[in-house]
Amino acid sequence: MSEIFGLREIKKILPQRAPMLMLDRAEKIDETHWAGVKNISINEAFFCGHFPNHPIMPGVLQVEAMKQLCELAVRKELDPAGEKDVYIRLAEKVKFRKPNNPGDRAKIEAEILEIANGEARCKATVTNNSGAACQGEFVLAVRDRECELTMPVLFNENDKSADNFMDENKVKELMPHRFPFLFIDYIARLEGDHVVAIKNCTGNEPLFAGCPDDYAVLPESILCEISAQAGCASVLSRPENAGKLGFFMSIEKAEFFGRVQPGDQMVIDIALPPGKSRFGKGTGTIAVDGKIIADIALMFAIVDA
Repeated sequence: MSEIFGLREIKKILPQRAPMLMLDRAEKIDETHWAGVKNISINEAFFCGHFPNHPIMPGVLQVEAMKQLCELAVRKELDPAGEKDVYIRLAEKVKFRKPNNPGDRAKIEAEILEIANGEARCKATVTNNSGAACQGEFVLAVRDRECELTMPVLFNENDKSADNFMDENKVKELMPHRFPFLFIDYIARLEGDHVVAIKNCTGNEPLFAGCPDDYAVLPESILCEISAQAGCASVLSRPENAGKLGFFMSIEKAEFFGRVQPGDQMVIDIALPPGKSRFGKGTGTIAVDGKIIADIALMFAIVDA
């Protein structure tokens, strides 16, 4: 017999809160199959910045919805006491197929493929009335919430200066992203096919309001979006792409090795070789104080505005 979880029951299991809770209801169909619902309303804050006058639910929030349904399914196995952080260790074969717009209802489906050695291997999909919107495969793992903090290294070669390649105003000229879904503070350097972008994380950001009071960490899904925005700003700055738009198409593979917390400065280093088609591929890393936090390979499309 299936089991239905309303918002109250979901909140008892999942730590996420608004604006980052991406499930309204869920159903345990059997031991390995789960389904969820996310109603998509124009009142959601992310539509203010993604995109003005052309609202689309960010693809990475669909990734977050899939992750949260998988987490709901496996948390009792991975973290029976409910004291640890269940995070995405690996995401791959993530494809964004159709948009979710205000008024859509998203159905999230998850299959738990294996739970072993403290990790869960899952695959999931998001569909709406028009068909498949997103799909992906994930490995969820657990880590302690307690972690040793150090004071950040201040005023290095990546800090903002008059020599930076692109400030926030230039970034906004190239991309339609706006608050609260613009995550690049500036582009520090463009060196051939490499772009180095900076994101300073502060506890005042709305995303951290969705974290537990005692554990403020950026979701891995958002780290993917930050990488994509860095790459997109770089590609759209090329003369041949003037006036065009970039759309996130896929996450080929993303591995996560650490966490990002308020006070961290993220250094996003992405390599984007010029391509002959309208599709761009990028690979790169996110680092904090010289430590690699994420390694990401992604693809996006460059289209006419």
